[in-house]
Amino acid sequence: MPATAAGPGSRALVVGVGGQDGALLARLLLDRGYAVFGTSRDPAAGLPNLEATGAAGRVRVLALDPADARGVRGALAEARPDEVYCLTGQSSVGQSFADPGGTVASLVPPVAHLLEALRESGAPARLLNAGSGECFGDTGGVPASERTPFDPRSPYAWAKSAAHALVAAYREAAGLHASTAILFNHESALRPARFVTRKVADAVRRIAAGSGETLALGDLSVVRDWGWAPEYVEALWRMLQRDAPGDLVIATGHGVSLEDFVAAAFASAGLDWRRHVRADASLRRPSEVAACRADPSAAAREIGWAATVRAGEVAARLVRG
Repeated sequence: MPATAAGPGSRALVVGVGGQDGALLARLLLDRGYAVFGTSRDPAAGLPNLEATGAAGRVRVLALDPADARGVRGALAEARPDEVYCLTGQSSVGQSFADPGGTVASLVPPVAHLLEALRESGAPARLLNAGSGECFGDTGGVPASERTPFDPRSPYAWAKSAAHALVAAYREAAGLHASTAILFNHESALRPARFVTRKVADAVRRIAAGSGETLALGDLSVVRDWGWAPEYVEALWRMLQRDAPGDLVIATGHGVSLEDFVAAAFASAGLDWRRHVRADASLRRPSEVAACRADPSAAAREIGWAATVRAGEVAARLVRG
C-alpha cells in the first residue's frame, strides 16, 4: 500500500486530461475527493473522453500548450496542485516515424518545463511522468525491470527516454519528488482508432455483424504486454503517495503475441481469426521491436499494485466496447 494517502481536499493537475489515461485518472481522482484541474491544447474542440468517463463538468479545464514554458508556469500557479501528472504528447510509435520532430516536441519540452517550474517556484507538488516500456527496445525476451538499460528503437521511444532522464536528473539535482511510471501497453475503449488493439476490436465487431471484410495486419509474431488502462491509472496515483520518489515498471508481466491477442478478440465473438485476417508486410513498422516483456515485481513490493486483467480479457473487453 502507499506510504501516505492523499484524499479529500487535495488538488491535482492532469496535463493532457483529454487522452485515455488523463480522462481515466481524472475520474479516479474525483472519486477520491480531489479538486482536479486538467489541461488541453484546445478545450473548445471538446473532450469526449471526459464525457465517456463521467468526469466532464467536474474537471476545471485550462487551455495550455505544454510546450509553452510561460503557460506551464501559469497553469501551476492557477491550479496550486499537490500532485502533477504529465500525460501529454503524441502516443503512437508508428506515427512517430511519420512525424519524428513533432513527436519529440510533444513529449520532451512539457516535462522539462514542468520540472523547471517546480524547481524555480519551490512548490512542494509531486510530479508523475508517464514513461514507456518502448524505451527498453528489444530485450531478447528477458523481462525488463527498472535496472534494464534503455535501447530506444523509435522516435517515440527516444523522446520518452529523454523525458525519463530529465525526471531523474531533477530528482537528484534539485530534490524534487518526481517519478516516472514506465508504462507498458495498456488499453481501453478510449484508445484512438489508430492503435492496433482498437483496430482489431473494431474490425471484429464489424465482421461479426456481417461486413465480410478481411483485416490486414503487420507482423503477427511481435510480443507485447497488454494491460487494462483503468488499472494502470491506479498505479500512477499510488506512485505519488510514497514518501520517496522513484521509477517503476507498470505492466502485467505476461507478454503475448499479436497473433494470440487477435485470436482472443475473434474468439470472444465466436469467430476463427484465421478466416478473417491476412498479413500485410507494408504495415510493418521500421525497426520493429520483436518482443517487449516486463518485470513489474517492484511495483507489487513498493506500492502494492499488480495488474489483474491480462491480454486475452483485454481483447474481449475491447470487442464488447
